[in-house]
Amino acid sequence: MFWHTLALIVAACALTPLFKRLGLGSILGYLIAGLVVNLLFAGNFSEHPEELLHFSEFGVVLFLFVIGLELKPQNLWRMRGDIFGLGTAQMLGCGAILGGAALAFGLSGKTALIVGLGLALSSTAIVMSQLDERNERHTAYGRKSFGILLLQDLAIVPLLLMVSLLASVAEQPQVGDLLMGIATVLAAILLLILIGRYALDSVFALLAKSRMPEIMTAAALGVVIGAALLMDVVGMSYAMGSFLAGVMLAESTFRHEVEANIEPFRGLFLGLFFMAVGLSLDLDVIVQYWYLILAIAPCTMLIKGLAIYGVSRAFRNEHATSVKVALALPQHGEFGFVLFASAAAAGLLPTTLSSVLIAVVAVSMALSSLTARLEPLLLASTGQKATMDEDFSDANGRLLVIGFGRFGQIVSQPLFARGLDVTILDHDAQRIDDARRFGFRVHFGDGTRRDILRIAGLDKVDAVVVCTDREEATTRIVDEVRAAHPDVPLYVRARDRHHALKLFDRHPTYIVRETFESALLMGKHILMGLGISEAEAAETSSAIRSKDLSRLDKQRKEGLYAGNEHLFVSAVKPDPLN
Repeated sequence: MFWHTLALIVAACALTPLFKRLGLGSILGYLIAGLVVNLLFAGNFSEHPEELLHFSEFGVVLFLFVIGLELKPQNLWRMRGDIFGLGTAQMLGCGAILGGAALAFGLSGKTALIVGLGLALSSTAIVMSQLDERNERHTAYGRKSFGILLLQDLAIVPLLLMVSLLASVAEQPQVGDLLMGIATVLAAILLLILIGRYALDSVFALLAKSRMPEIMTAAALGVVIGAALLMDVVGMSYAMGSFLAGVMLAESTFRHEVEANIEPFRGLFLGLFFMAVGLSLDLDVIVQYWYLILAIAPCTMLIKGLAIYGVSRAFRNEHATSVKVALALPQHGEFGFVLFASAAAAGLLPTTLSSVLIAVVAVSMALSSLTARLEPLLLASTGQKATMDEDFSDANGRLLVIGFGRFGQIVSQPLFARGLDVTILDHDAQRIDDARRFGFRVHFGDGTRRDILRIAGLDKVDAVVVCTDREEATTRIVDEVRAAHPDVPLYVRARDRHHALKLFDRHPTYIVRETFESALLMGKHILMGLGISEAEAAETSSAIRSKDLSRLDKQRKEGLYAGNEHLFVSAVKPDPLN
């Protein structure tokens, strides 16, 4: 047993960093690590590898709990269209197409139905991990993808119920039993909501007084496991229970501490889950049908991707968003293992077919990290069409603000307070939609393109304010503005000191480093808290600001390490000699 554990750890430590460094993602590294260990032990890693897979699903449970922590109930309600509209259409559309293909290859109607709907599921763990690695969970396509995944998790219960009904055609389903099951699920969800709203904060506050971090960790794990078990008792999935538990704590004052306590377990078990996928593959079936598996996996992914793109466009999503959603979700999901295993146990799927399908799911998971590489090819010509559809007829402000994230929103407040006409440009469709709900008019457009800047009124504005957060995009926007309008006053947000020095050569009117002024203000208030008068603290801050500008000017002329004489540093006091 210890040799098995050591083999898993060594394989994960060797392969996962390598695959991540090669740009293939950590998930593929874990999958291959599990497959290597499986090969090393000739497919006999354990007597019951499916038990390891079931145990490691705790990683998916914890993963969905953390996702729930970051979703407040009102945000979840705003996503109802993506969950129940787009998500339902994706499940039914992909299930019908993939099931029809299975039917065309001679499978029976029942079998084709299970195969189609099982392959319509995508991997929540893989997609959300990839979105986190790219910091794209809150983008437009990230929200759409998450809505579809959440519907798929909800669909597990009716899918498993369908398997049991198909397995016993002679037995007529009782309407009363179905209604009782639905009522039980709703009661369990209501119970979780009540506990989260009225009990959890008090419990965590009481435990926090003990000042024992391990107790807080145990309590957080207990909440996750308890919610997951409650949902399992009423027929829902463990993952759905943990997600609801996270949503319950999303507005808790202890949310961040709970998330920090859960994070090490989440990463460990999620990695174990992907390795267990590789370990659970039936090597005999793979050796016998490897050509069939390698042919089916990319074909079903292609069919599924095209279907997802079509469904997304039918719901009036932009071409770029639809392409990204289709590239994020073409793989088959971990709940497919559960569905196909249940169907095989009920006699609806031959054992060999079930093993082939499970191998197809695993191969599609391995290939999913490669689909993102198709994005530049498929989106090569989308920028112009998506942008030119925007109506710039009301873009007549005296100021042009590019970027309406947290920084841009705050910068715009004094401008609006003085009644100035401002044209705002941003390239995030979801952010524009959110801003519209608060009454802001934000134009959709890519500020790095000179033609879009001209359409937005660059030649007529009194000043340009660049508030974007990505260094490369900010620098490119500044270059385009200077090339098109060399004399316009230009106010720029720099990411850090290195970025500010790079921007000086573009001759901006004013540069602010995104953390400099807020840090200086914090230092001022610390001095005041230590008894120094407000006037003296302000004078000290002003002196530091002046010296910093002098240092920046000297660094621009002489290099990064120049101007150290303008820094305030702690004097080194040597120890006296004895």
